[in-house]
Order: sequence, then structure tokens, then C-alpha cells
Amino acid sequence: MIERRPSLNALVTPLVDALVADADWLRLEVRRLENGAQLIDAGISALGGLEAGRRISEICLGGLSRVTLSGSGPVPGWPSNVEVSAADPVLACLGSQYAGWSLAHGEGKGAFHALGSGPGRALAGKEPLFAELRYRDRSERACLILEVDKEPPLPLVDKIANECGVDPSALTLILTPTSSLTGTVQIVSRVLEVALHKTHELGFDLDRIQDGMGSAPLPPPSPDFVTAMGRTNDAILFGGQVHLFLGGRDDAIEELAERLPSSASRDYGRPFAEVFKAYDYDFFQVDPLLFSPARILLTAVESGRTFAAGRIDLDLLAASFGIAP
Repeated sequence: MIERRPSLNALVTPLVDALVADADWLRLEVRRLENGAQLIDAGISALGGLEAGRRISEICLGGLSRVTLSGSGPVPGWPSNVEVSAADPVLACLGSQYAGWSLAHGEGKGAFHALGSGPGRALAGKEPLFAELRYRDRSERACLILEVDKEPPLPLVDKIANECGVDPSALTLILTPTSSLTGTVQIVSRVLEVALHKTHELGFDLDRIQDGMGSAPLPPPSPDFVTAMGRTNDAILFGGQVHLFLGGRDDAIEELAERLPSSASRDYGRPFAEVFKAYDYDFFQVDPLLFSPARILLTAVESGRTFAAGRIDLDLLAASFGIAP
């Protein structure tokens, strides 16, 4: 039986409308496609920026989370940080923010590929994960975030609207290139999500996750895609911190703490761009257990004990971010 919880798409509707209303000063470009779908360019032709990224991150989290930019953090001399907290972290992160909807159109060099994230995923329900979450959204409007540097083809936009069960005119697509400031913020804001995703991959019962929050340093963007992707990953892998509050036995939570940090992966120890290159740029060859925050704290709410594992690696962060000595 599908649990009825608040509509993620309904929660983000006022956030999307406010984003459009503030598009000029947020340096975004908004237009309607031929089929009526609303397209928000947050870094392709538009400049975008940190505040645009922060607000888009909250939309990506289904309106259930608060994303803040802070001027202090655990990395000495690096004042730019992203912090994430969620009212319902499992639904916000896995039910909305996780980039789990594979989208493609065409073949060969002109093919378009993207992973969709955001609340529109919960309308389409294309992933088995939604059965585990016992959640399926219903809404007259839909929003999806695509981490791409080009506009999706119109037939694919039609397909997205159809699978979300909405008219194309009720669909909003937000485009956030990895190399943009906007994209950098929205990727690093996934620090809590990657911890929950790995927790799920390790077989821990999602129903036992009661709450959580996370933070990570905001890296400098790069015009080179591989460098930009590497830095946003490294911000989480080497500088991310997450604190989860869990139900269950202490021994199970302690075991999870030991396996959860990025340092538990066989591919840990080099900037992600180097790891990616070593696998001939085949993302699927990278150890999936690498994608997790650097430092983890797990509090067992039934006993009050907290288990910590992992560490922030300042040397690897400096190497990745290109910080001059």
C-alpha cells in the first residue's frame, strides 16, 4: 500500500514560482518551449550564481529541507560552505534529490543523456526505490532538475511530462551545468543524500533513519567538465560531514559507521578526476561505495551513544581545489 505523505511537487510549487519571479536578479533565464514547458537556464547562457544554486537545491530536495551558505567551516582558510538539514531526510534526499531517473533521446554524437533529480521523479515513479519508500506523488505540476550544459530535445520533454502525468505546460525543467556556480552549489548540497544513498546500498533499514544534517566546503568551479565534476565530488568525499540519528541496535549502527565514510572504499586516496581518468572515464567502473562524506557521526537514539568514523583530508582537498600554498 502506498503511504500518503505531503506532495513534494506541491511543496516546491511556490519555490519554483518565486524563483521565476526573481529570475532577473538571480541572473536566470526563463522561457517557454514550443510545447509550453517552462525551462529555467541556471548556468548555460545565464550566469546564475550562489544564491540561485541555494534556492534550486531546496527545490531539488522537494521543499522539505533548508540549504544555507556559511562563511565558516572545518577547512582552515576556506570560508565557503554548504549546509543541509531536512525535515524528512529520507523522502527529501532519496525521494526527490537523488539523481535516479535516467533520461535519453537519440543515438550517436547527437544523443542527449541526463539523470533527472527533483520532485518530478516521485510523479513518474520509474525507479524501484519508490516501492521501498512507499511513496508516490500526485500533483498537477511537476519540476525536474537536470545537470546538463544543453537544452533537452522537445520529444524528451514531452515524454517527461507524459510520464509525470502532467500537461507539458505544467512542467518546469531547471538546467544546472556542473561547471557553473549554480551547479556547484546544487551538487555539493547532495552531501546528506549521498550518505543516505550509501546507507541504503549497505542494506540498513531506511525506516530507522530518523533525522540528519550535513555540510561540505564549496569548491571553486572550473570550465573543464572533468575538473568541475572532480571538485564537486571531492568536496563531499574529502570534506563532507554528516550526522545521522538512527533507531536500532548499537552494534548494527557501529558497524554502519565503520563502512559509511568514503575512506572505506577501495578507490579512496586520489582526487576524483584522477580516479575517473584511471577508469578511462567510465563512471560505472568507479567503486560505488566511494560516494559518501568524509566524516560520519551516527547517533543511536535508543542508547544515546554516538559512533564516529572517517576524517576530513585537507591535503586531498587542496590538491583538488587548486589551492595555492
